[in-house]
Amino acid sequence: MFGQIALWVVYLGFQLLFKDAIFTIAGASLLLGVVYWVDKQEDFKNFKFYLKAHYPLIGVGYATGLVMLIKYSFYDDHEVWFVCAVVAGFFWIFGTWATSKKQREELRMASARNAELDRMVAERTAALTQQKDELEKALEQLKVTQQQLIQSEKLASLGELTAGIAHEIQNPLNFVNNFSDVSMELIDEMERELAKGDKEEAMAIAGDIKQNLEKIRHHGQRADGIVKGMLQHSRASSNTKEPTDINKLADEYLRLAYHGLRAKDKSFNAELETHFAENLPMINMVPQDVGRVLLNLFNNAFYSVQQRQKMVGADFKPHVTLSTGLKGKMLEIKVVDNGIGIPDEVKDKVLQPFFTTKPTGEGTGLGLSLSYDIIVKGHGGKIDIKSREGEGAEFKIQLPV
Repeated sequence: MFGQIALWVVYLGFQLLFKDAIFTIAGASLLLGVVYWVDKQEDFKNFKFYLKAHYPLIGVGYATGLVMLIKYSFYDDHEVWFVCAVVAGFFWIFGTWATSKKQREELRMASARNAELDRMVAERTAALTQQKDELEKALEQLKVTQQQLIQSEKLASLGELTAGIAHEIQNPLNFVNNFSDVSMELIDEMERELAKGDKEEAMAIAGDIKQNLEKIRHHGQRADGIVKGMLQHSRASSNTKEPTDINKLADEYLRLAYHGLRAKDKSFNAELETHFAENLPMINMVPQDVGRVLLNLFNNAFYSVQQRQKMVGADFKPHVTLSTGLKGKMLEIKVVDNGIGIPDEVKDKVLQPFFTTKPTGEGTGLGLSLSYDIIVKGHGGKIDIKSREGEGAEFKIQLPV
């Protein structure tokens, strides 16, 4: 600052005290040289605007010197105007200095605000990063839990399937055991008749034994067919679609669901009614997946009628109807029950994952959600629900032919 004042004194000396063109131009040149040198210094880059404020004063100095050289009498007559121009140049410098000082203060305050904002942004970013990590961890835990629940739902379906298979196999095995026992008794009786020499009676007994063996073979083949069919339907899905007889598939899973429930509750009985459309075309589907959907619908229907029977009493007759048919280019499967029905306020939620109307521990809320994914997303079909609370429900599946 003191150097600048000294420079101005020198300039004024050359300009006003030494009224000579050479001194005046020399003073302006000195000021220009100093301003130019300072402008090139990196340390003073923030003062460029203030340095440029000296150019009007330098211009006045050169103009005054040139006028003195060309026509000094003109300068002498109008000296007061030249002095005013010099003063105006100084006022311009001081005004610019005041303005630049204010701007520097505002810049300092802005820098301080920016620093504070940077600090707040850094803190917020750190907080958001931590929240993101926590959300990612929670999402991973949710995915693991979801997979566990889906696996539990599949295991529950497998348990129902296993119970039904066991009950289905038990019937032909009972016939096999009973006819085997009767045949052994007949053989003992035939041996006694042969010992007595009664050939005709022995031949008649042999005929009875042959009939028993035919029945044993028949029921053994039935049990073998049940095992092979259920192994085919319950094996892990390969997501490979294949032509399937929907009537046969639906009938098998209806019986399995019914016997599976009876295996847990011997007192439960329900009237099963089937209406299978004849000459249905073979439908291209993943039979394991569609079988899982049907099993879930049948289990829900039997659960619903069982609950209503508990509420109404022994006079209530549980009834479940299964029907198939063609509607245009869609295969239609209907499962209708006269159970407790679905309340209107939750009807739109039953297909959502993890939503269940069953008490805690009796359902995962994934059965109908998985069924929806299999039918709609996996096979391009539809699932429609009609229900009136306390009167029953109808689930309709449509699959493209």
